[in-house]
Amino acid sequence: MRIVSNSIKHKEMIPLRYVMGKYHEETHVTFSDNVNPHIAWVDVPEGTKSFALACIDRTVPSKPDDVNQEGRFVPEDLPRVDFYHWLLTNIPPEVREIREGEVCRGVTAKGKPFGESPHGFAGINDYTSWFKGDESMEGLYGGYDGPCPPWNDSLIHEYDFIVFALDVPRVDLPEEYYGTDLMKAIDGHVLEQAELTGYHTINPKAK
Repeated sequence: MRIVSNSIKHKEMIPLRYVMGKYHEETHVTFSDNVNPHIAWVDVPEGTKSFALACIDRTVPSKPDDVNQEGRFVPEDLPRVDFYHWLLTNIPPEVREIREGEVCRGVTAKGKPFGESPHGFAGINDYTSWFKGDESMEGLYGGYDGPCPPWNDSLIHEYDFIVFALDVPRVDLPEEYYGTDLMKAIDGHVLEQAELTGYHTINPKAK
């Protein structure tokens, strides 16, 4: 199985149309278009009964001490953790594509809906915890929201779009499910998976 995309090229920078945050000379960061990219999958294995999809940033700082702080940088050697940008499961077996902008166009303060949708069962992304405590933005963020790494991070962030072919038509998940919930639920049911990797940074000096 493999992923094809009209929006993102494998192991290249993600076009700004598909990210949540981009560089701004005066404020460091500003909102971008936040459009979900086109994602399609081909060469599906026999026996596939449903699909799951995840977009994961593998490069998120494990400690917030230096994040977005004036005069400081998030160090390269700081341990990194996963941040989930998109979760979708119980995708019907006949679905092989999500079109550009089909599930997300723009930044929605306090989050987009989660739960059952025409494409499958949408989970809650990690902007839910990121915006916690922000009166204007706090909420449950469903579906896709694109990259917005710390504007002072020393590293370019890596984003993996992953499609899983599953041997079950549905996986058992609560209505409000998160990335770790999805990974536990599909464990032992993955026939094959495909990945597409893109990069993004807001820091002009990142490497």
